[in-house]
Amino acid sequence: MKNQVTIKQVRITPIAFRDGPLLNAAGIHEPWALRSIVEVETSDQRVGIAETYGDASVLRALREAQDLLLGLSPFALNAMEARVRAAIQPGVSADRPIQFGLATGSHVTKNAEKVISAFEAAMMDLQGQMLGMPICDLLGGAVRPEVPYSAYLFYKFAEHIDRPYAPDAWGEAVSPEQIVVQAQKMVAEYGFQSIKLKGGVFDPKLEIASMKALRKAFPTAPLRLDPNANWSLATSIAAAQELDDLLEYYEDPTPGQEGMAELAKHCRAPLATNMCVTSMEEFKRNATTHAVKILLSDHHYWGGLRATVALARMCAVFDMGMSMHSNSHLGISLMAMTHVAAAIPNLTYACDTHYPWQEEEVIKGGRLAFVEGSVKVPTTPGLGVEIAPSQLQKLHQQYLECGIQNRDDLGQMRKYNPAFGGTNPRY
Repeated sequence: MKNQVTIKQVRITPIAFRDGPLLNAAGIHEPWALRSIVEVETSDQRVGIAETYGDASVLRALREAQDLLLGLSPFALNAMEARVRAAIQPGVSADRPIQFGLATGSHVTKNAEKVISAFEAAMMDLQGQMLGMPICDLLGGAVRPEVPYSAYLFYKFAEHIDRPYAPDAWGEAVSPEQIVVQAQKMVAEYGFQSIKLKGGVFDPKLEIASMKALRKAFPTAPLRLDPNANWSLATSIAAAQELDDLLEYYEDPTPGQEGMAELAKHCRAPLATNMCVTSMEEFKRNATTHAVKILLSDHHYWGGLRATVALARMCAVFDMGMSMHSNSHLGISLMAMTHVAAAIPNLTYACDTHYPWQEEEVIKGGRLAFVEGSVKVPTTPGLGVEIAPSQLQKLHQQYLECGIQNRDDLGQMRKYNPAFGGTNPRY
């Protein structure tokens, strides 16, 4: 057809931004978080954007696949997906992934899904611009005007050991009392109604004490604890006796569906995961094991926004609740998360977000706003945000200078404690 709008260029830009010394089961965050910014430009000079992981294996896969979009209509999502799946075969990467599966986004076996998701988001941004519709309308329409997010607490050190920049304003948090102070600050600033603590760091007794302190400080707020599969089954069962009356849900305390299924027999709080159900194959197995009742979705590695909507329908069929997983991210990802969460009726748990921990931004207008813990669903065409070119260049320069190409929480922790082994489960 004459004058059909097609994709004429795809740009992939790796960026790095400041990330606090946040502790987790694998170790500690490095001073710089990595992301990839995708720009898809059409023959009529529109630009659709997306944000995804920035580790070397993902960056290489994006670059290897970027020319597959050339000549396609922004509406040819099925053709894009078929081309990407044909070009990117699951395999083993020479790049070192994050230890013991802490972050599913690091798994090279999901590279096709990650590339498809990034390209799809950018193409749907273009579709929305062309049709004058927000992305959520392309997904069936918003069922809520704003999307609630949860305060995401971390044990943390006051500053990075190598001091590449001034410490953040959050300070140290290695005790129950400091975790409460962190929560109070985050709730006061962002208005979050739900609270989640990243555990699996210290002795479970200290982490249970932190949850009890949070309950005392926030008597009615839904609370979640995520030990990132760093507790043994026995430890998880013992902890359940003290956590059952505290938790909205108990997220990935112990490894694997079999362990989670056994734990479910010994606790009343529902079990949630973003670790042992991360593919449709694992979803089918969970229907047999009945290990998990709440799934934390993530469009970045589930294969995109449309795949996340389909996943939500599967959760409804199998009577599972749904929330949303997060990794260190900026506003492009936050807005994509908001669009898809707005279009899913049964996503009824407040979503995770690392956004309060990030100080820099790549979008025009600066950081996105939270009102009473929620992000307003855009009504403007497409994604609703645009790249600030000067900020993109700044963050790309930080990527070139920081010397990090793969996230390595274990290696970073060994700078603090050379004997740290990162075994899992550790408690």
